[in-house]
Amino acid sequence: MVARAVKLAPSILTADFGRLQEEILAADHAGADLLHLDVMDGRFVPNITFGPLVVETARQATQLPLDVHLMIEEPEQFLEAFANAGANTITIHLEACRHLHRAVQQIVDLDCQAGVALNPATPIESIREIAPFVDQVLVMSVNPGFGGQQFIQTMTSKLRRTRQILDEFNPTCDLEVDGGIGVDNIRDVQRNGANVIVVGSAIFNGTGTVRENLTALRDACNVAPYSGAQNNISAA
Repeated sequence: MVARAVKLAPSILTADFGRLQEEILAADHAGADLLHLDVMDGRFVPNITFGPLVVETARQATQLPLDVHLMIEEPEQFLEAFANAGANTITIHLEACRHLHRAVQQIVDLDCQAGVALNPATPIESIREIAPFVDQVLVMSVNPGFGGQQFIQTMTSKLRRTRQILDEFNPTCDLEVDGGIGVDNIRDVQRNGANVIVVGSAIFNGTGTVRENLTALRDACNVAPYSGAQNNISAA
């Protein structure tokens, strides 16, 4: 398995939306590598979050890459809107797309990186045909819809097997994991092939500052900040 730099992606789903810009700036200043934005429609998942306007707000607040995760039905209808709002990566669910290759090509044509996400029970073999065409595969390690859930332990094995498929068909593809990641298990998901790690309640919580929490996560997986991070010196 090729060693890959780990990128930490704070999810704004668990941030304080009453002070969203401040929360985003805190993550930026603390050395986050990118921001993860979970878009939910109340149909594909049992929750509703936000749309392109919040993505646009995040884009205005930071130059960090925006990783927009569409947990929505018929995502093809909204790709252009999220690209125009400032998304750098758009990830769509395999389970929500009837014509997945076409949707991935739409994302590429919009000058965004393309990602495909898998729910916990979706077999990894489903990505074999699309793997050569994407920049990122996202393995959900909780059932999508809500933040703060407990990590599903069998997902470490799924990550390892997904990385094996990607190494065969698309070695440069990022492997992202989302759900229930904290200081106790971040090293395990890294060892099993994940190099983009979404962290929500482990970052935005009342037990530490964003900087303290990001530092603890980096220490837990024993990695330096990814070379693309913006490591400003101001405190968060």
